[in-house]
Amino acid sequence: MTFAPRPIVGHLPHWARDPLGLLEHNAGRAEGVFELRLGVNAFVGHSPAWNRFVLGDLERFGSRHSFSKWVPYLAGGVILTDAPQHKVRRAELNPGFHPHALEHLRAVIGTALEPVLPTGSFDARDWAARVSLTALNASFFEGDFDPILLEDFLHPLHRAFPAPLLPRPRLFKRVDAELRRLLEARAAQPRHDLLSYLRRFDNPLEEARVSLAAGYDTTAHTLSWAAWHVAQQPRWTQDLGSAVKETLRLYPPGFVGSRRALETSSFEGRRIPKGSIVLYSPYLTHRSPAYFANPLEWTPERFESHPEAWTYLPFGAGERTCVGMHLANLVIGVALEGLFAQPVRAVRGDPAPRPGLTLAPRGALILERS
Repeated sequence: MTFAPRPIVGHLPHWARDPLGLLEHNAGRAEGVFELRLGVNAFVGHSPAWNRFVLGDLERFGSRHSFSKWVPYLAGGVILTDAPQHKVRRAELNPGFHPHALEHLRAVIGTALEPVLPTGSFDARDWAARVSLTALNASFFEGDFDPILLEDFLHPLHRAFPAPLLPRPRLFKRVDAELRRLLEARAAQPRHDLLSYLRRFDNPLEEARVSLAAGYDTTAHTLSWAAWHVAQQPRWTQDLGSAVKETLRLYPPGFVGSRRALETSSFEGRRIPKGSIVLYSPYLTHRSPAYFANPLEWTPERFESHPEAWTYLPFGAGERTCVGMHLANLVIGVALEGLFAQPVRAVRGDPAPRPGLTLAPRGALILERS
């Protein structure tokens, strides 16, 4: 397949059809940063130096006018907050999402997931989606959010483009009404859930809505892949932490991230004009043999030593590291512990990554649990 830019539309048709192929093709041809025409000029790199250049400087590269702005589910909250306000907002949010602050949710999530445990043959993708919905409801709302509405709200994130990009004002209005109901209940009687923590901020509806969207499919897809690989190599039930890290390396949910250049700069002699889009790609970095030996193999033992700085970034890096990272790891860990309390074997599946808003397994991942 050729990935040459086309007149007027540039690389957009290739990006819509095969973004991973487009990224891999250009990364294989370019020694450093390469340029794509995606409606605007986009500069793409994947070296540790590039990742640090883009992710380590919030004054130079902002998120407010990045690609996230065009995704209604993610267009708000801390995701689109730029410097200097971003540091202030993260300092406010971080304590509630610190591992110690979340530890009390371990038992809550475990109890909520017990009815979701599968028996017999099942598709890991469907199970993981149910786990993610249930765990988010339990951790943010103690299970009080209307489960049908929550599923209706988050389901489009699983669908192919352009479904995640389409505005859904009536659906968002229903979700906001449900959030207001739950916030009013917590104003009368505070709970030990994450919505009660978000009440203190000036836009709790937006922060809650964006947090749910950012955590749903990313957690579900990682969990389904981890279950698939651990079922094939059951010795990793003894070290689920390394298994999850390796899963996030091989299949980073956010296969590409974007920022907008707020000023003209240069990187290794390459001029980056103000207003350009800059892209970093965990997918390219994580699968590069320059940073990981046998990068296409699922090999958790590689995490017996720490990766080189700025080469492992499934949750981003720097000040903008995903605020929900610890919650995602908690949910995935609790779910895998429950699943592998009984023997599980892999039956058949297609774990190849399929790009959408995030990476997802291309086909069914059929497992069997005793």
